[in-house]
Amino acid sequence: MESWSRDPVAPLLLIVNICDGRAPTPAVAHHTTIWPQCLKSKKKGQAGQARNYITRTQAVKKLQISLPDFRKLCIWKGIYPREPRNRKKVSKSATASTTFYYYKDIQYLLHEPLLQKFRDQKVLEKKISRALGRGDVGNAARLERNAARPDKTGKPRYTLNHVIRERYPTFIDAIRDLDDCLSMLFLFANLPSTSSVPAKMIARCERLCLEFQHYLIVSNSLRKSFLSIKGIYYQANIQGEDVLWLVPYKFNQRVVGDIDFRIMGTFVEFYMTLLGFVNYRLYTSLGLKYPPKFDQLKDEQGAELGAFSLEGLNLAANDETKAITNGETQHGPDPKVQAQVNKLVQQLREESNEKMEETPAEDAEDKSSDAIDKFEPVAPGGDVLPQPSYSSSDPSQLFSKFTFFLSRETPRQSLEFILRAFGCKRIGWDAVLGEGSFTTDESDPSITHQIVDRPVVQAAMEEGDGEDNQTAQKLGANQRYPGRIYVQPQWVWDSVNDEELKSPEQYGPGAQLPPHLSPFVKPMQGQYDPTMPLEEQQTEGEAIDAELEDANAEGEESEVENDMDIASDDDEEEDEDAEFEGVSEAEEDDEEEDEEEAATLQRQRELEAELAGKSVKGDKKVDAKTKAKLEAKKAHDRKKKQEAEDLERAKGMLSKKKRKLFEQMQYTNNKKSAEDMKLRAKRRKMEKELAKKA
Repeated sequence: MESWSRDPVAPLLLIVNICDGRAPTPAVAHHTTIWPQCLKSKKKGQAGQARNYITRTQAVKKLQISLPDFRKLCIWKGIYPREPRNRKKVSKSATASTTFYYYKDIQYLLHEPLLQKFRDQKVLEKKISRALGRGDVGNAARLERNAARPDKTGKPRYTLNHVIRERYPTFIDAIRDLDDCLSMLFLFANLPSTSSVPAKMIARCERLCLEFQHYLIVSNSLRKSFLSIKGIYYQANIQGEDVLWLVPYKFNQRVVGDIDFRIMGTFVEFYMTLLGFVNYRLYTSLGLKYPPKFDQLKDEQGAELGAFSLEGLNLAANDETKAITNGETQHGPDPKVQAQVNKLVQQLREESNEKMEETPAEDAEDKSSDAIDKFEPVAPGGDVLPQPSYSSSDPSQLFSKFTFFLSRETPRQSLEFILRAFGCKRIGWDAVLGEGSFTTDESDPSITHQIVDRPVVQAAMEEGDGEDNQTAQKLGANQRYPGRIYVQPQWVWDSVNDEELKSPEQYGPGAQLPPHLSPFVKPMQGQYDPTMPLEEQQTEGEAIDAELEDANAEGEESEVENDMDIASDDDEEEDEDAEFEGVSEAEEDDEEEDEEEAATLQRQRELEAELAGKSVKGDKKVDAKTKAKLEAKKAHDRKKKQEAEDLERAKGMLSKKKRKLFEQMQYTNNKKSAEDMKLRAKRRKMEKELAKKA
């Protein structure tokens, strides 16, 4: 440091010597180690954003695999394309690259064991093609026998078990990612087999889904369900995590050609492995053996859930004792110690009973202290929390006391799953719907509820006729079995979502069903709610407009009635005047011209009076009620105008940024309120039509 302080020009001389390509002077030779790297020029693409990203073509070359295998690997490992901030800085070539990945992600893929499997398969295919090209059929056949062909040998070419363990370190992580997994597997379980969707994949998906449904039935984990246009939504609570998935309806699916099933098949291959892991863990947590016993014959006959039989884990008596007592030997308590404990417990009970008898009756306020607290919102527009109740009934045993019979027109699979998940043990259906039913006899006296989806219960067999192919009800026309409740399928879903049995009268055959609302949407303040009366949620302006419309409609009806009376009087006069033939055609034309002129003058006077704001002579008299409503409407309009002016003045005090944000919020709220207003107007119109019909 002394040499630097004595000669301050030394660092500058060092820089000049290095830039000229000469060796540094001896006086400053021991200070030259830090300077050369600072002065080196960086090459393009070696640092910064260009170093952090890599194109897809470069990644495929680096990994030495084909593009389809690269797509598979990225899907299984959870690596997705990234969008850089500046494409020009990232791109290393003149052509515009479209897909970029993180360089660290590709470096991570270099150590994947599946890479070697892909390479071995590629090498084997080359060897087979080379042998066939040389005409060496024997060698090609030997290589074919040694190859792992899943479609022929049934042995998997590779497994994804290690990928599942890497992506989901804990079981809760796998539960949180079940939404897409279940939706995809239930979709493929309902698809027809094609060249792109093999039958073995469909059968595997269906079996895994049925095993998962059995777990939900045994554990009573299903919570809600909703019928939508897309399909049936289900929500279950598994170890504290809510899982929501979509199941398509049991229709004949038509596979179109514009869908890339290769990408979807890659996801399905991963999801099948994931759900297999999850099902194993869930079954073992309940003490059940996995996989459950599967009856192929019943499955071919359409039993589905009935084709499986659950079993407990086979534990020996000694092993079971060890599992319960943690390996410690069990022995009974000491009789003397147990006698003293029983005596002490008896004394405590007697003392507590004496205190209860001595204490006087509590006041009414103290008696009401056991009431359940109600969670009321602090602000008028606050969130409404679910209120606790004294109900001791378990929602998971909602249908445990009933015996159901499903008519052949109802969706048997979804109804069976929901009824069993909520405690029902006895479900019957017609023999044509498949095996696994409690009974196929519709006249079974133990049936308490029958689910139908027809307007009326019609006869199935009449005297002298054979059995009707459309129905299987052996009753007279429009008759029902006594003591049995007939409901439509929506009754099951609404009862499950509300956690209580709904009134069967509203869901009878042919009845107009109440609105089926989604249980996943939380009601918000000011939003349209079909369950509430219209008067409680409409605004003041809407109420006034509705009253005026009703008043105008009543006035028009009264005018029509008066016109009808006048028309009847005119008919009588015409009969009387028919005797007189003295009126000529010229006089009739003059009368028509006079009426047209009078109507034109009346219209002109009305327009002039409207412009001047005055009343027209000869107008119809307005009753007091209608006049009061008009005054209320004017007052409401003035109030709205005043509020709008106050809002504009308040907006002037805001900054430009906050004003724009407020206007955006206002636009969104006005749009939502307009939609709610349309729904309320539609409902008001429907209620009026129903009232007229009644």
